[in-house]
Amino acid sequence: MEPNSTILVTGGTGSFGHAFVPAALEKLKPKKLIVLSRDEMKQWEMARKFEGDLRLRFFIGDVRDRERLYRALDGVDYVVHAAATKIVPTAEYNPFECIKTNVIGAMNLIDACIDKGVKRVVALSTDKASSPVNLYGASKLASDKLFVAGNSYAGEHDTRFAVVRYGNVMGSRGSVIPFFMSIRDKGVLPITDPRMTRFMISLEQGVDLVFHALSDMVGGEIYVKKIPSMNIVDVARVVAPDARQEIVGIRPGEKLHEQMIGIEDAPYTYEYDEHFKILPAIHNWSADPFRIKDGRKVAEDFTYASDTNDAWMSDAELRGWIEDNAGRIGAI
Repeated sequence: MEPNSTILVTGGTGSFGHAFVPAALEKLKPKKLIVLSRDEMKQWEMARKFEGDLRLRFFIGDVRDRERLYRALDGVDYVVHAAATKIVPTAEYNPFECIKTNVIGAMNLIDACIDKGVKRVVALSTDKASSPVNLYGASKLASDKLFVAGNSYAGEHDTRFAVVRYGNVMGSRGSVIPFFMSIRDKGVLPITDPRMTRFMISLEQGVDLVFHALSDMVGGEIYVKKIPSMNIVDVARVVAPDARQEIVGIRPGEKLHEQMIGIEDAPYTYEYDEHFKILPAIHNWSADPFRIKDGRKVAEDFTYASDTNDAWMSDAELRGWIEDNAGRIGAI
């Protein structure tokens, strides 16, 4: 993408936005970077961290509000869509609200980006969108399908859409590591199931995947980062080695293991050195050499799941990451 462009990030005051904004300001050299979100206090607090950088603008708005999106996207070249209702139990108990943000919000953004002439849009997805068992995952699968189809829905317009999908973001708000750290002094950590595994990715890796998608995308790709897995018992032991672990059972809508590529997607999936790419099944785009590039077709029975993953994060690696990031874990 060209320098001196205007970029907008939805949900930009969340964990991802706090990592994306400084990286984008440094690496992408934008003319303007707009943060769209609903919470004025979070915007005010974030603005203080970047005080003096006149490229950064803040815009109160909600992806549910289509008219507000049209105003926010005026003159915007690139969009990163991070806004979502994403806590699994919250979505289970507030299903209408989840759909309004994750599905209706995606539809609003797609329409507005096409009409406003945005060049490229990258939407953030989740491992829970692959073979979903909870509403959050189902809503994000619907969102992924909308963004992929948006490339044909755009018709003669030049707007292009792609998706990035990754697993548990270490240190993000509401995730397991800051939760365990916040209660470890009590001497007891709740474990949903000792067999549970999760993909592990840093915010910086998530941001880099978005940058790659922006530069590589033709339209309709779902980018899946290659990342290690870890067992929840091992995570708890590293965070609080002296704490007792208490089995509390899986929460409503929660999976035992996470999956980012299901067997149904294998016929359309290609492997690269640091990621996979699921190509669209529609319009024969999965056979398009411009989208495939130097990718290697995966086996027909391929899946990418946290329990059968080839790469595993060691205790030492997680301990080193916590030491390096102790000052900011759970703070954003």
